[in-house]
Amino acid sequence: MIYLDYNASTPVDRRVADVMYHSLTTTVGNPSSVDHAWGDRATATIDSARHHLAQLLNTDPRTLVFTSGATESLNLAIHGTVQHLTRQGIRPRLAVTALEHKAVLEPCQTLAQADLVDLEILPVNGQGQLDLSQLEQCCHQGPHLLCTMAANNEIGTLNPMAEIAAIARRYQIPLLCDATQALGKIPLDLAAWGGTVLLACSAHKLYGPQGCGALVVPRTYALGSLFQGGNQQRGLRPGTLNLPGIVGFGEACRLRSLEMATDEARIATLRDRLTAQLQAQIPDLVIHGDRTPRLAGTLSLSIPGIPSTALLARLRHQLACSTGSACTSGSPAPSHVLRALGLSAVHLNSALRLSLGKFTTIPELDHAATLLIQTITHIKALN
Repeated sequence: MIYLDYNASTPVDRRVADVMYHSLTTTVGNPSSVDHAWGDRATATIDSARHHLAQLLNTDPRTLVFTSGATESLNLAIHGTVQHLTRQGIRPRLAVTALEHKAVLEPCQTLAQADLVDLEILPVNGQGQLDLSQLEQCCHQGPHLLCTMAANNEIGTLNPMAEIAAIARRYQIPLLCDATQALGKIPLDLAAWGGTVLLACSAHKLYGPQGCGALVVPRTYALGSLFQGGNQQRGLRPGTLNLPGIVGFGEACRLRSLEMATDEARIATLRDRLTAQLQAQIPDLVIHGDRTPRLAGTLSLSIPGIPSTALLARLRHQLACSTGSACTSGSPAPSHVLRALGLSAVHLNSALRLSLGKFTTIPELDHAATLLIQTITHIKALN
């Protein structure tokens, strides 16, 4: 099987797995145990991982709260903000973009449906781009939290985060950045962005382990806690830390700091090779989203008249790709991201996401192109 679903989850880098194995077999102790050297050593490994992640984000290591992944991080940021504001007697106002992940949209919509917040959803154009003048108008009205992703998980469109952060900073609006697909793929510089920025990320999108993520929470930002039972991580996320997972996350970040630029340039070349091969044999193929800038490994497309479910059913034991986000896999409803682009029903029903990574090879890619072209040609012949 050829794996082209890196946006759903990346394979763990063997070097990351080796560090995790070492931690599992040699690092005895709980990082919260302060009365002996075993606890000290466990804490030191956490601190090292914290340093590597902070370095990749150019932020203060003390702002990092480790979680089980970006979904938990985003929920903590949104519900924690609303909880704190509500306790202050303030009715929260949230602003989110139409392309946000379900981990942002669903908590916000649930709070709005319960009449606990006011919610504004910012539209995008047909390329998935925000209108920055409209964003500025929204910020002028004073939302209490602005949520926008750095890179879209389905179409790969990049948001101009430095410009968005500057607008939020000008109006003193806290910004929540979902960097799940961006971390380790494009440069992120929280220090340069300035202002009040929260940021969510996951290890398994950059060749680290599943089940580990983080939330950047500025030291001055008041955030309610969703959990009780301990004082770990400033009381925001109590409980015993996932030591091997965090160690693996830190090592993955260290490696991305060293290898990101070279890897992503190669991945973009592979993506363009695949695109050219498909377009040469499938003239009615449509590419979704902004072509430049875009995540190096993301190719979202549709072939009118070829239902993606029928295509993937024929390929599921040979080629791993998807119709869209893994969080909505199996849902009969078309992708909310593609609907926000204004695509027709024909294009929505034939949407396909191919996502590449650092372990993708040219022979694999060429074989994947051949499989897709042959299967699409066969389905068209049947029609």
